[in-house]
Amino acid sequence: MQAAMRGEPSFWRRNGLSLVLSAIFLAFLVGQVLTGQAAWNEEIVREGQAPLTLRAYLDSGHFISATFENWESEFLQMGMYVLLTVWLRQLGSAESRPFEPRPEHIDPGPAPWPVRRGGLWRRLYSHSLTAAFLLLFLGSFVLHGYGSWRHHNDERRLQGRAPVELSEHLGSSDFWFESFQNWQSEFLAVLSIVVLSIFLRQDKSPESKPVRAPHRQTGA
Repeated sequence: MQAAMRGEPSFWRRNGLSLVLSAIFLAFLVGQVLTGQAAWNEEIVREGQAPLTLRAYLDSGHFISATFENWESEFLQMGMYVLLTVWLRQLGSAESRPFEPRPEHIDPGPAPWPVRRGGLWRRLYSHSLTAAFLLLFLGSFVLHGYGSWRHHNDERRLQGRAPVELSEHLGSSDFWFESFQNWQSEFLAVLSIVVLSIFLRQDKSPESKPVRAPHRQTGA
C-alpha cells in the first residue's frame, strides 16, 4: 500500500516477467514429468516390468537424463553468449554491443555491495554472470551424465544385458550424441536472433531495435 502511495509499481508489475516465465517453466516441467513417466512406463511394461510410481520416476535415469541434458545446453548457450558478446560484434544486430561507445545509463540507486567494497570482490562480481552460467552448465552436465548412465543401464537390463561402468558410458558416442544434438540447436537459436534482429523488429521489445531504426544500427 505504501508503494502504491509513493507511485511505485506493484510487486506483480515489478516482477511480472520473471513470474510469468517461472509459471511457464513449471507448467512445461510438469508436462514433461507426466508424459515422460507415461512414455517410460509404456516401454518397461512391454518388457514385463511393473510401471514406476511418480516418485520412482523422478528418481529414474530417464527423467534425470532428459531434464539435465536440456538444461546443460541452455546454460552453455547463455554463458557463451554472454562471454562472446564482450569481444565480438555483429553490424546491425540488436543483440550486439555497438561499435562506437555510447554513454551508459546507470540507475541513480546505490551500487551493488561488491562494487562498493572494491578490490577482489569487485573483480569477482564483474565476471559473476559468466561464472554463474559456467557453474550451472557444469552441474547440469554432471547430472546429465549420471542420469544418462543410469538410463542406459536400465535399458540394457530390460534387454537382459549387463550394465556398463560410468566411465565407459561417458566415453560412448551415445552420450556425446545426446549433448551435441542439443548444443548445436542452442547456438542456431542464438545465431537466429542475432541475424534476424538486424532486419526484423518487435515494437516495444528490449530485444529489438526501434521500429524506425536503420538496419545498420548496432545495439538496441
